[in-house]
Amino acid sequence: MTTRFFGDTVLLTGRTMRHVTRSLDTILTVAITPILLMLVFVYVFGGAIHTGSKHYVNYLLPGILLITVGMGISYTAFRLFTDLKSGLFERFQSMPITRSSVLWAHVLTSLVSNMVSLALVVLVAVLMGFRTGAGVLAWLAVIGILAVFTLALTWLAVLPGLTAKTPDGAGAFSYPIVFLPFISSAFVPTDTMPGPVRAFAEHQPVTSIVNAIRDLFAQQPVHTGIWTALAWCAGILVVAYAAAMATYRRKTS
Repeated sequence: MTTRFFGDTVLLTGRTMRHVTRSLDTILTVAITPILLMLVFVYVFGGAIHTGSKHYVNYLLPGILLITVGMGISYTAFRLFTDLKSGLFERFQSMPITRSSVLWAHVLTSLVSNMVSLALVVLVAVLMGFRTGAGVLAWLAVIGILAVFTLALTWLAVLPGLTAKTPDGAGAFSYPIVFLPFISSAFVPTDTMPGPVRAFAEHQPVTSIVNAIRDLFAQQPVHTGIWTALAWCAGILVVAYAAAMATYRRKTS
């Protein structure tokens, strides 16, 4: 059964990846908005924002990376919605394949395409002056955090992909997630915010994830921060996965 699941998932992932590679503008579109935000904040607002960092792009990049993931998952919800409405799921049900492999194919495609978009954003940040002395282990830790974060948000995106009534409704799910970094430590230190906003900013998942990535890039001790970030990602992933699978079973039963 396990071998069959992996075989079906690989086969269906190849199918969804072909859709992405045939429209590379999707990856570019996901990367363009975060890159424009980075350009505006660094070159327009950066001089007026005091973060204690010599180069504002170094402070800003972790939050921009999370926004990139938030932009990317909207396409996952849209592709899933399209497959559902086209009757493709019904055709898959008539075939001898593992049911959950259909969802996993979309999720893994999201992971790969988002990683490509993140690489493009990092490349532009380097051109803008981003520098880090982070070693291989620190980079691997950053990639790991971003991968788990992407998986968690992608499984969340599966829910509107399965339940939305329109394509716009499926994609609109990502808007609140893209907005969340603005109320965190992603753009400015939280101690500059008024009381209630600061309390929210310091106790929402984006801040702990941004801080962990920023400390890794800056070669600062992460202490328990990285575990807090991973705990948020893992918690969201487990809840989203359970909810998505339950919704999928209802849809296909």
